[in-house]
Amino acid sequence: MSVVDIHTHIYPDKIAQKAVEGVGRFYNVQMSGAGTLSGLLKAEAGSGITHNVVHSVALKPDQVMSINDFIAEQCKEHDNLIGFATMHQDFVNIPTEVERCIELGLKGFKLHPDSQGVNLDDPRLMQLYEYIEGRLPIIFHTGDYRYDYSHPHRLKRVLHEFPNLTVNAAHLGGWSIPDLALEYLEHEHCFFDVSSSMMYLGQRRSIELIEHYGYDRILFGADYPMWNPAIELETFRSLGFSTAAYQKMLWHNAERFLGMELE
Repeated sequence: MSVVDIHTHIYPDKIAQKAVEGVGRFYNVQMSGAGTLSGLLKAEAGSGITHNVVHSVALKPDQVMSINDFIAEQCKEHDNLIGFATMHQDFVNIPTEVERCIELGLKGFKLHPDSQGVNLDDPRLMQLYEYIEGRLPIIFHTGDYRYDYSHPHRLKRVLHEFPNLTVNAAHLGGWSIPDLALEYLEHEHCFFDVSSSMMYLGQRRSIELIEHYGYDRILFGADYPMWNPAIELETFRSLGFSTAAYQKMLWHNAERFLGMELE
């Protein structure tokens, strides 16, 4: 069975170590990988993962274009990479950059409200959502108990305001506040990836959340370089769902989220 990893971070070789160390400090975790593309490919070799959605996060507006260029370049060199762009709330001309990203071949956007220091429903980001609604999907980091930036109630507001926006609420909608994620998002029109969730929730709670949301809405993600993708996939498979359910969660749902057929 082919597998799409919907949630992967990569960085240019020359800054990867610094970036990975920064993420490790932000979450107070020991990072698994080097954060480079070569490190990713080595870590997932033989795991069954065949496609990766790759992205990075702009912490400043002047980083947006260079990050998007980097992601696009990696995808041109590797057919099985699917690039997602970044955006920053203070970027001057969002529509122009969206169009440039489409020309670069990028297939969606990824925002990390907590590390970017912006509410997910901030008025400055509404222009992005309006411009990509019905055109490109978006991944949101969601549900860190330490911050309100990515709280599920903020995502619910965005989903109601943009009913045709295709959204992945990463980390099962709120890895650290699962009850609130269910309260606000269980019946909303969005996908949920399992990245950086199972090790905190445990097997039983992970199964409960996935079954509540439904197999048609779940995506696999490993959150490299925080975690090892091969181990994360093994953990996900150990939850014991049916073959039909895994075919949806590991492949077909990703095609639906991305709006494209994968080979």
